[in-house]
Amino acid sequence: MEPFHQTIPEFQQLLQNGQVQKAYQGIMSYIQGLKNHLKHSYPGYSVSSNLYPGLMDMTYFSFTPPELKSKGLKIAIVFVYQTFCFEVWLSAMNKKIQQGYWDRVKDRPYRPYRLVPTVQGYDSILEHTLVHQPDFIDLDALTQQIERGTLKFIEDVIGILSSPG
Repeated sequence: MEPFHQTIPEFQQLLQNGQVQKAYQGIMSYIQGLKNHLKHSYPGYSVSSNLYPGLMDMTYFSFTPPELKSKGLKIAIVFVYQTFCFEVWLSAMNKKIQQGYWDRVKDRPYRPYRLVPTVQGYDSILEHTLVHQPDFIDLDALTQQIERGTLKFIEDVIGILSSPG
């Protein structure tokens, strides 16, 4: 990996034409709109008040049904910049809860979802890619795709956690 100071000229060049800022602002605006849509469509769910903007690694917000919140779990809808994907994650309110649920599900069938290899260094328990290379032209269709995939993930996670293990 290059030293920090060697990356600055390329970064500066990318910023000079304004396209990076415009794209970033568009992504942030879309994710804020998605969060607001879900908050209004599912009033019983707990939705984080703010977006976590990240460090251009990920941007996310939580969208959690009461059945998972009562267990100290949360659902995160995440935009991962490096892979340019929308993902949905099962996460926990703290590392102790995360470890407990990771231990509970590690030997259960959870396909097509990815179990993180360990809770050390991860903010999730299970992950799933909702949209590869999202099409930001039709935002309504993108929102519907993310919404449907997230609701299916939540349904499956509740089933995984309620099945005898």
